[in-house]
Amino acid sequence: MAPAVPLAVLALLALLAPGLGAAPGCDYPAQRWCSSRDTAAACQVESRCPRLPQPAAAPVELSLYYESLCPACRAFLVLKLFPTWLLLPEEMLNITLVPYGNAQERNFSGKWHFQCQHGPEECLGNMMEACLMHEAKNFSTYFPVIFCLESGSSVTKNLEACLQIYAPEVDIGRVTACVRGDTGVALMHHNAQLTEALDPPHQYVPWITINGKHTDELQAQAEASLLGLVCHLYQGEKPEICGGSKAPKIPSGCRR
Repeated sequence: MAPAVPLAVLALLALLAPGLGAAPGCDYPAQRWCSSRDTAAACQVESRCPRLPQPAAAPVELSLYYESLCPACRAFLVLKLFPTWLLLPEEMLNITLVPYGNAQERNFSGKWHFQCQHGPEECLGNMMEACLMHEAKNFSTYFPVIFCLESGSSVTKNLEACLQIYAPEVDIGRVTACVRGDTGVALMHHNAQLTEALDPPHQYVPWITINGKHTDELQAQAEASLLGLVCHLYQGEKPEICGGSKAPKIPSGCRR
């Protein structure tokens, strides 16, 4: 059996052999040429480094424009969005929640007032969830609480119980103060502006944008198999769960 060739000798051969050397100005030893993508690029040897670390891919950006009491919104959030978020690595999916939907706002004497499709309780639910996001700040903290609210018997009466289960570190007093004060009104006005700025304008809820875009096809794909859509769009290395999935059918949306 031929003796093993030491790594140092292989490195020397790589440096000296015609056509195998690195680019002029490469200051890295041969054994480090494939240690990173930047090093391989500097030495112009990317084609000889089959196992280079892949650059980080951008997450799929999903924005959900919804109403707290709309049955179709609740079903999409509970049956599609939350399970997909749980199943996928954090770096694959970035979610923005905008509770407002088909509400309308009016300015009376310098103060904003809101009228919601499913009545005053929905306006309260929208504001509670907006204030929860504002106070908790971290998505992984407030999203399970919103899931708890939307999947429970009452969106507006279960805040304390949901916080105790999923986010006991969040001060319910601060959330309540936000709902009852000017901050909650400002948050809802901001959500109204975000919703009204949609292009194309939303026609129903849930209204879903993917990477800043909304089309009938994207909406239908998200409602049929959100996990499959995110797996298809993500450009990075995909987990085993992306092998295929089917999800429950959800009700039709709440039209304006």
